[in-house]
Amino acid sequence: MRVFKEEQRFTQLYIIVLITMPAIIGIIITTNKFIEQGSTNLSEYLITLAIIVASSALIFLFKLKTRIDEVGIHYQFFPFHFKMKTINWHDIKHVETRTYDALSEYGGWGLKGGVFWKKSNGTAVNVSGDLGIQITLKNNKRLLIGTLKKNDANAVIARYFNTKQYG
Repeated sequence: MRVFKEEQRFTQLYIIVLITMPAIIGIIITTNKFIEQGSTNLSEYLITLAIIVASSALIFLFKLKTRIDEVGIHYQFFPFHFKMKTINWHDIKHVETRTYDALSEYGGWGLKGGVFWKKSNGTAVNVSGDLGIQITLKNNKRLLIGTLKKNDANAVIARYFNTKQYG
């Protein structure tokens, strides 16, 4: 039995900078106000700092897990999905890996698509890069799951999808 597994997180430097810079600025402003007031309310200051740090750290909780096996394609985008979602092979009309443009096709990275973007493209669950597993279901709904391991995904998809469709 062959299994494809992949786990991705937001680790791009530009994302870290875009998130930490406003946090640092917020901490500096909060600290300056606290110092100007003469340390009158330490608990309020610490709570404010904790909120700034916690809200900035949220991005590092996001994780995309993908698994492809004999049952189908499983994915989880935590914290939006608390357990793996499964797409069974018998529900899939077509599946392939492809290059895509996250910004123009889906409006960026994360959990995208549907109501807020080009509905015809379907939904995308992605964290980085421009490679994805494009799934078209038998009901013509589309889902793209980002991957950084195109060749490994292709090998497992070829083994199980073709077998389940024709074997």
